[in-house]
Amino acid sequence: MASVGLLFVGAVLFINGVMLLGWVDAKSAAPMNFFVGGLQIITPTYLIFTANGDTDVILAASGLYLFSFTYLYVALNLTLNLDGTGLGYFCLFVFISALVFSWLNFTRFADPGFGVIWLYWAFLWLLFFLLLGLKQEQLGRYTGAVCAIQGWVTGWLPALLLLTGAYDALTGTLAVVLAVFGVVVFGALFPLLGRRRSGGAVAASDPAVPA
Repeated sequence: MASVGLLFVGAVLFINGVMLLGWVDAKSAAPMNFFVGGLQIITPTYLIFTANGDTDVILAASGLYLFSFTYLYVALNLTLNLDGTGLGYFCLFVFISALVFSWLNFTRFADPGFGVIWLYWAFLWLLFFLLLGLKQEQLGRYTGAVCAIQGWVTGWLPALLLLTGAYDALTGTLAVVLAVFGVVVFGALFPLLGRRRSGGAVAASDPAVPA
């Protein structure tokens, strides 16, 4: 069940990313955030209630609420035109939590693939904290590109591997490939999209972040 939810996490990350890139109108992205936010409440709740006291299952499922509350927060911001500062500081909380879940996957769960994937998500939530909480608007397009790419490599790809039963045999390889890919691609994109434009102003064409 969690694998199905992960597939749609990929979808909403992609939609939110292209929204920040200015390819999708902000309010038109709200429904997908509501859909996936709701799904990511149902999924961990079901897993916890059917865990029969298995602390590892409960621990793993608890991390899914970080996603659901983020997406619902984004959806409400877009729908009600709220200021994004509160969401930004919530993303700081999630960033720190994601680092802990990454460490748990490397150690307690012996799952290096999701250890690296949680590091990806921690990086993304850190970018949202900088963008929304600290108002670093020059990071808008870079954050959008990172978010859209992560939709495919941290949601769609591992979900399909899990759903087809291929993930366990590939988790080590996936960890190495994603680690190299993230450093190279996100590092290369930053000089192109992540720096303030000449004159210190953000271009008028830059998309508005949820605010």
